[in-house]
Amino acid sequence: MSDQQQVQVDEGQVAEYLQQHPDFFQNHLDLLEQMQIPHPSGSAVSLISKQLELFRNKHQEQENQLTALIDIARENDAAFNRMHELTLAMLEANTLEDAIANLNEVLAECFLTDFVSVKIVEERADSPLNNLFVAPDDEGLHQFTNILLENQPKCGRPTLAQARFLFGEAAPEVRSCAIIPMAFTQLEGVLAIGSRDEGRFHYSMGSLFLTQMSEIIATRLISLLHS
Repeated sequence: MSDQQQVQVDEGQVAEYLQQHPDFFQNHLDLLEQMQIPHPSGSAVSLISKQLELFRNKHQEQENQLTALIDIARENDAAFNRMHELTLAMLEANTLEDAIANLNEVLAECFLTDFVSVKIVEERADSPLNNLFVAPDDEGLHQFTNILLENQPKCGRPTLAQARFLFGEAAPEVRSCAIIPMAFTQLEGVLAIGSRDEGRFHYSMGSLFLTQMSEIIATRLISLLHS
């Protein structure tokens, strides 16, 4: 053993030193040529090659994140435009008949839905819109009790009984739908939009835009009901 005291250096100290001196290898290029880093394939690669690989992976990850953010922005922009069209369609309606007709049209064209149903819980036997109003004691409403109480949209495949109540004879064709409660001081009801595509209204869908949709529609319906 040499008279000079041998210094023991652990990995942590080496790593800390290199972090504090990132230019270390600039003055010791020969070390870069000698250093080898194991590769998952079993072979070895140089430190420079490993750094390039890490850089490319990080760059690709950042590109993927940017692409995802752009896609989200586009989806939000499209959703905003659809809500704008829905708002205009409701404002243009001067009667309940116009409102339901406009609603069917805009939901089919802008929201790509196959079936639309609106049920207002109110006794109006004399209304020409037979399918719009439902008596408060209608047994069919029991299927939507929890949805109305929770006041939260529910997406997925409806039960056959729910689909028949909402969509009548078209019930067997409805593979997925969004059932959206309309629970307001001057209005209680249900808005349902259905599709032949079972993946169109998945149970994991967010509820923000569906809730906003019900608010727009219900606000206009309340105004027309009391005009």
